[in-house]
Amino acid sequence: MARTVDPARHEARRLVIIDAALTVFAERGYDGATTAAICREARIGSGTLFHYFPTKLAIFRGILEYGTREVRESAAAWEGRDDPLGVLLEIVGQGADEAADPRVPGFVRAAAGVMHLPEVAEVLEADAEAQRRRVRTWVEQGQASGEVRTDLTAGRIVSWLMLLTDGFLERVAVEPGFTAAREKDLLVATAREFLVPR
Repeated sequence: MARTVDPARHEARRLVIIDAALTVFAERGYDGATTAAICREARIGSGTLFHYFPTKLAIFRGILEYGTREVRESAAAWEGRDDPLGVLLEIVGQGADEAADPRVPGFVRAAAGVMHLPEVAEVLEADAEAQRRRVRTWVEQGQASGEVRTDLTAGRIVSWLMLLTDGFLERVAVEPGFTAAREKDLLVATAREFLVPR
C-alpha cells in the first residue's frame, strides 16, 4: 500500500532543508558546501535530503526558486492598495530587510561564483523577471496617479530601481562596513528621491 504524503509536512521538511542549505552555502560558498554538511545542519539523513533534492545544485536552485516564490507571493499581498509610491518604497525596504539576514552576504557571494551555470542563470533570470513585473505594476500605477515621475518610461524606472536595489545587495555582500540595517533608511530615501515627480 502506498504511503500518503502530508503536503504541509512535506513542504515544512523542504523548507528546513532550504534553510539549512542557505546557512551552509553562506558559510562555505558553493564549492565548499557539501550535502553531508547540509544534512548535519538540517539534522536529517542523506536519504531524506536526496528524496527532496537529488544534487547540491538542485538544493541551490531550490533556495533561489523559493526566493522567487516569495517575490510572487508578496506581489499578491499588495493587491488593492491605492498608494503606488508607498508600495514601491515598501518593496525597496523589504529588500533591505531581507539583506539584513547575516547569511545573505555569504550566499550572494556563493551565487556569484555559480551564476554562469545555465541551471543557475535560468533561475536567477526568472527571479529578476518576477521582481521586474512586481515593480513595473506599481510604477505604472504611480505614473497614472501622478505619484511617480513620468519623464522616464516605466521600463527605465524599473531598470534603475533594480540597479539601486541590486547594487545595495552587492555592497552588503562585499563591503564589510556596509550593513543593510544601517543603510536601509538611506536606500529608501534615495528611492523616494528618484521616484517622485520633479
